[in-house]
Amino acid sequence: MPHETLTTIHPRKYQKQIFNRCKEKNCLVVLPTGLGKTLIALMLSIHTQKKHPATKTLFLAPTRPLAEQHLTYFQKHLPELFAELTLFTGKTPAEKRRDLWERSDIIFSTPQCIRNDLKNNLYSLEDVSLLIEDECHRCLKNYAYTLISEKYKEQAKNPKILGLTASPGTEKEKVKQIAINLGIESIEIRTRDSDDVKEYLQELEFNTIRLEFPQPFQEIDKLIKSLYDRKVQELKNRKLLFAPPTKTNILKLQQQLIATMNIGGKNFNRLIGASVAAQAIKLSHLIELFETQTLYTTSNYIRSIYEQAAKKKSKAVLHITKSKEFNQASMKINELISKNIEHPKLLEIVSLIEQAIKENPKNKTIIFSQFRDTVLKISEEINKIPKIKAKTFVGQAKKANSGLSQKEQQQIMNQFREGEINVICATSIAEEGLDIPEVNSVIFYEPIPSAIRSIQRRGRTARLMKGKSIVLLTLDTLDEIFYYTSMSREKRMYSSIESIKDELDSGKELKLRKTKEQKTLF
Repeated sequence: MPHETLTTIHPRKYQKQIFNRCKEKNCLVVLPTGLGKTLIALMLSIHTQKKHPATKTLFLAPTRPLAEQHLTYFQKHLPELFAELTLFTGKTPAEKRRDLWERSDIIFSTPQCIRNDLKNNLYSLEDVSLLIEDECHRCLKNYAYTLISEKYKEQAKNPKILGLTASPGTEKEKVKQIAINLGIESIEIRTRDSDDVKEYLQELEFNTIRLEFPQPFQEIDKLIKSLYDRKVQELKNRKLLFAPPTKTNILKLQQQLIATMNIGGKNFNRLIGASVAAQAIKLSHLIELFETQTLYTTSNYIRSIYEQAAKKKSKAVLHITKSKEFNQASMKINELISKNIEHPKLLEIVSLIEQAIKENPKNKTIIFSQFRDTVLKISEEINKIPKIKAKTFVGQAKKANSGLSQKEQQQIMNQFREGEINVICATSIAEEGLDIPEVNSVIFYEPIPSAIRSIQRRGRTARLMKGKSIVLLTLDTLDEIFYYTSMSREKRMYSSIESIKDELDSGKELKLRKTKEQKTLF
């Protein structure tokens, strides 16, 4: 048995049960963050290496730091000389990668690197006896995971596939598509409430803090919304928009209008419509920032619209900056900022962190927000609190010098682990996979409509010690819509997975439903 080979770590009962199923069938393992998906992958690797000597395990992860993390985990827990472990990166010359492939037993890589090598016929997957795809909810459409799993099913002599994720998605057809792409024969799913999981976890306290949207904010909100509503009405009057005026539908409409004009349909009504749609999208984003983020974030976005208009970047920004409502809203926001007034959620965060550090001087917290400017502002405000050392944790894109390289990200995590810093203010980069130390609380600055991302955020606490998951919600704003959307999507996700699991368990072949052609929006 694999756990007999392991001397540094002991699998839990549910991990052994999941492993036993994975031995027999291609398996999709759905397990919340922090419950030990990597150990199941390690046990299955040991099993297949023993069952098929001189073959390979290919362990894929969507980012290089995540692939490195899995390699380090295997190095730590596998007996010395058990297998030759290698990390593949695009920086290694192709010829050297071919040699490394031949010599290695367990290979860790990003999917992009392997996909490129397969396209260039650098090597084949015939001797891979186990393919592991971590964060496999990405195995959709043209993502590299999909191509690799197809090639693997064609080429491997002894194919075995393990898909790992905390949350594969909410739509049944998408989850089914992931399962089909991976050749999944069985699904193993556990939640924090599963009987065989509960005994290993600490208590997780859920708090939703509901805050009033102040009167001056409501007045500004009405100004921006009246301008947005006017743009939506114009699209309807022009007989272009028939679907509900959601941001997604207006984006689709804009894409369709541009696509039609690109193939020679330059009709005046559609030309104006494309500009109006662009204005509506920008105003929709402005409403989201104003209702759910900080005034600092909103003000930066308004400034960017004025700057684009000054450079005559598009007719859309010129029209927006000429409108009375936009200029009034901008003036009123600047007045609030000049009086040191901020969004109530920012004030609540400061209060929560002050209280937490008073109660426990060793308290560690992660604060999540979707927007980089918000993360910067939160970090700036809470660093004013005595004994708080906060750092921002953002992706690599260089924007206003706020991007972090992978090396810098790792340094921050090490400082957090050692207690040199005690709060991390993070964008979505910290949601997926990264080896983040145990924290006392996770604070969502805003609810997010994505079930996948909500589950990943929550999984950052209450593993080894009691934890809190706190969501800040501003009443009568988009926060409320996102909050209830996320809850319903999460319920739908588990129901979809159970339904597909039942189909597989009863021996049915998974088939996608044939959909009617989507109606166009105009």
